[in-house]
Amino acid sequence: MSAEKKYKVIIAGGGTGGHIFPAVAIAQGLEQKLGEAVEILFVGAKGRMEMEKIPALGYDIVGLEVAGFQRGQILKNLSLPFKLFKSFFQARRVIKSFQPNIAIGVGGYASGPLLFVANLAGIPIVIQEQNSFPGITNKILSKKARKIFVAYDHMEQFFPKEKIMLTGNPIRQDINRTLPSKEEALKFFGLEAEKKTILVIGGSLGARTINQSIEPNLSVIQSAGYQLIWQTGKLYYEGVLERIAGQDMKGIVVREFLKEMDMVYAAADIIISRAGALSISELCVVAKPVVLVPSPNVSEDHQTKNALALVDKSAAMMVKDIEAKEMLIPTALSLLNNQQKMDELSAGIKLLAKTAATQNIVEGILAIARK
Repeated sequence: MSAEKKYKVIIAGGGTGGHIFPAVAIAQGLEQKLGEAVEILFVGAKGRMEMEKIPALGYDIVGLEVAGFQRGQILKNLSLPFKLFKSFFQARRVIKSFQPNIAIGVGGYASGPLLFVANLAGIPIVIQEQNSFPGITNKILSKKARKIFVAYDHMEQFFPKEKIMLTGNPIRQDINRTLPSKEEALKFFGLEAEKKTILVIGGSLGARTINQSIEPNLSVIQSAGYQLIWQTGKLYYEGVLERIAGQDMKGIVVREFLKEMDMVYAAADIIISRAGALSISELCVVAKPVVLVPSPNVSEDHQTKNALALVDKSAAMMVKDIEAKEMLIPTALSLLNNQQKMDELSAGIKLLAKTAATQNIVEGILAIARK
């Protein structure tokens, strides 16, 4: 590789943390590998969370007008063809202006138009698929992609076998390294060192059922002698604060969004989480005991499949969403009282970690870009 060579990379997609965080991890990996020899531009969908999160991390992003189909919103859906058509023109303008060496799609509304136009312009495209069940856009784009980086086995049922590279999901640098000490992390959140701590993460937007399971049990957690770090998510934060106003909040930390995930994971003794693909990838690296509550509102019920894959390997516990209000807190408290079970789950989930995912994806991207 010539030291003077400048690589220009577009990373397209977003919509949820499950798409944004892998995109950021890939960008960080490219910067770590190439330093100033790489220039990165993100492309997202206007009005989606990437338009806020990506600039906050110091990256440039361009927004397309593209949007997704809204169930039960007939009037909003009438404008979708026009937005899609406009997004192709916007994507063409981005490609022509930035002139990338390669375009990477991570899923989300913006990924489709940008990769489609990049391919027409002769720019090599690659896909990073986080889930075990890909969406229709990635299935279509896979026919033109040079490489498809996947996190699960048996993806040849969806993608051309010769293009698949099993890497695992890329995770953020602050997680994929030695975590801070537990003492430092608890001090960061103002919590007590001698008490065990439950971490609740329901995704960047939040998980309704998990929140409804936690909210009426704050005093139960306190009475049992435990502490709580609770990410409610953007959709539920204000409502939660209103309803718990006036309660004793000793040992309870409530946040809309948890930015310092290295501190968060270091503070936790057990973790309650949804079972999204990226969440599981991070949890495997963190290697703490986990209680998974799969979302029932996803295609092919793939979060339940994700969770069961860990449960079958003694790497996690699972509580069904429909049973969470009654069973989640008793299950979590029972686990905290069973150190042998905690150790077993921690050891089991650690065996599933793919710590070199980002590095392998970056090498795959550069192998194509160099050509």
